[in-house]
Amino acid sequence: MSAAPLLEVSGLDAGYGPSQVLFGMSIRVDAGRCTTLLGRNGMGKSTTIKTVMGLLATQRGEVRWKGRPMQGQPPHRMAHAGIGLVPEGRQIFPNLTVRENLVATAIRRRGAAAPWTLQRVHELFPRLQERGANFGNQLSGGEQQMLAIGRALMTNPELLILDEATEGLSPLIRVEIWSALDRIKSEGTAILVVDKNIAPLLPLADLHHIVEKGRVVWEGDSDRMRADRDAWAPYLLA
Repeated sequence: MSAAPLLEVSGLDAGYGPSQVLFGMSIRVDAGRCTTLLGRNGMGKSTTIKTVMGLLATQRGEVRWKGRPMQGQPPHRMAHAGIGLVPEGRQIFPNLTVRENLVATAIRRRGAAAPWTLQRVHELFPRLQERGANFGNQLSGGEQQMLAIGRALMTNPELLILDEATEGLSPLIRVEIWSALDRIKSEGTAILVVDKNIAPLLPLADLHHIVEKGRVVWEGDSDRMRADRDAWAPYLLA
């Protein structure tokens, strides 16, 4: 019998006021694995993340964390459970320094073999150490994304969620972000990533979900994605 997923979303309905966006959304993330949520703009990817994190109410369905129902829990409960969020738009604190952003929400969890500390985040993103005294609003877009990832890691999550991981970033910065995610995964942290860049995700991710109009329309591993292009391409490349 296989172990329960770290995060499991089943039959999720959600939306904004009278406008329903998710129609039976179902995804899973296994411990230590990287999972993607792919799709064109407006298909429900960010709404899924917001609902999982308790930023948006669940109308129907379940969000399970290590097998425990968590739907309806507020964001701080989801964070305390072990989920670190890198939100769309980064949402760093503009009037705090880089260092203050990193330490503001730091948590040392019991049982972490190699916990994320300020030193380790600086090793992952040396530019954050160089810019440590700068305020959040003085950073470039790429530096802000590094800071948002570093801030999430300082909570020592079991699952790191990135909503629009490399949106609007230069190709060079994207490479740096993908390299960092590969290292994070190699150290045992599960990752759920929303992005539009497919090629860099193929060697990184273990499972892909493609979303169309608020539901998963294709699911498979990277080998299947390479072999089954005609099945998924209309949902991403049209």
